[in-house]
Amino acid sequence: MATRVIGATSLARDLGRWRSVDEDGGETSASSRRSARPAYLALAEGIRLLIHDGRAPLGVALPSERDLAATLGVSRTTITSTYTLLREHGYLISRQGSRSTVALPPAVPHDGTKPARSILAMMSQPELTTIDLTYAAMAAPREMQAAYSAALEGLPAYLGTHGMDPVGVLALREALARRYTERGLPTEPDQILVTLGAQHGLRLLLNVLTAPAARVLIEHPTYPNAIEAIRDVGARPIPVPLLLENQERGWDLDGIRSAARQTAATLAYLVPDFNNPTGLLLDADGRAELAAIARETRMTIVIDESMVDLRLDSTPAPPPVAAFAKGAEIVTIGSASKSFWGGLRVGWIRTNQSLITKLLGIRSTVDLGTPVMDQLATVYLLANADGILDRRRDQLRSQRAAMLEALAEELPDWRVGEGAGGMSLWAQLPAPVSTALAATAPNYGVLLAAGPRFGVQGAFERFLRLPYTHQESELRLAVKGIAAAYEALTPRAVDPLQPLTCY
Repeated sequence: MATRVIGATSLARDLGRWRSVDEDGGETSASSRRSARPAYLALAEGIRLLIHDGRAPLGVALPSERDLAATLGVSRTTITSTYTLLREHGYLISRQGSRSTVALPPAVPHDGTKPARSILAMMSQPELTTIDLTYAAMAAPREMQAAYSAALEGLPAYLGTHGMDPVGVLALREALARRYTERGLPTEPDQILVTLGAQHGLRLLLNVLTAPAARVLIEHPTYPNAIEAIRDVGARPIPVPLLLENQERGWDLDGIRSAARQTAATLAYLVPDFNNPTGLLLDADGRAELAAIARETRMTIVIDESMVDLRLDSTPAPPPVAAFAKGAEIVTIGSASKSFWGGLRVGWIRTNQSLITKLLGIRSTVDLGTPVMDQLATVYLLANADGILDRRRDQLRSQRAAMLEALAEELPDWRVGEGAGGMSLWAQLPAPVSTALAATAPNYGVLLAAGPRFGVQGAFERFLRLPYTHQESELRLAVKGIAAAYEALTPRAVDPLQPLTCY
């Protein structure tokens, strides 16, 4: 398999104004440019920041010296010196007869593992109120009890059966089909397979649509449990960085097309409806192009709509990505957990009947169906969704505003992207200390998930996901704890990245 290569144009775009970036990450003034660092050192620094931020994925090759020199308008000697410096510091790996590929030096700490939440909780001081920001989920709405009461009333109709329906009860599949149709995607109940949540649906799809060592494209950053699911089936997640500075689009569609062709990936997993963790939303034009990319490259795209009901700005909701499909290239998974309650383990897959038949063949080895009570409760919640979701969105807007205000007061040098919806903020730190901060924060009453959890191979040490699903008072207290933990880190740790030094 050929090594995936970052195009010179894409790298130049992501570097931005690399010539005029000072050591603190800001732009230099005109009066200071005479004393600026050499071009090769400034360029190496810019590329290194892209590596730390996950914008230059690990294992991907940089452009050829000739192509990058021509695109940036610098001499080839400058590019040679840049690559040499990055290689000396462990940010590039060279092998005989092949391109240099992006890496992280062994000295750079990172954790790509699941957080040991219970251990962290035990480490925190007992007198502190611990606020858990490792998850993004809300408490149940007040209608939840009524939903289960209605489910109990409807249960007798199913007690004469064995109660194990791997497809899902018809009432729920009809409700979900109506919902998709109302959103602009005509759907029949037999196109729906009810699962034990979106994560369960993804795992079923991975078992059917991938093979060991297969490449699966993902946006970067993305939902960490999806990364783990891809790895668990023996497949390899291939990251395509999000364009975090582009709130209107966010997704590098040219990068997705290029990565699909270069890696021969046959499957992608994407969250275009309020990406977790950034909250970005892909617009209608982008969705049409994404479906076209799937057709061009013969790649199936799994679209995760778990956050689709959590639109918090005034942007009109675009149609589902599958509405732009012309065949079976788009498969959609959804969930009741984010919209209503995490304890409601009901999800679904919307696809064609042929794939559903294959999924049912796999499902019998995993489970025998979704609990009837939970399905009937979900039917009630969907029937009353408008009022429930309006209140939950209002609550999230208020809590998001409170967290943004607290961050501006306590950590004004952090750059925070709020996205168009979802349940979390994606904060960029001045230095790559996310893991160290997550390790320190429990001593100040806050549990955090470090940025590298949302990427592969140690990316996103300069980022932190901050869910705003707690009450406003708790969020303000959590931000104060995070600020105290950040201040407690060693001065060297919280300083911006030190410039590369040429020996």
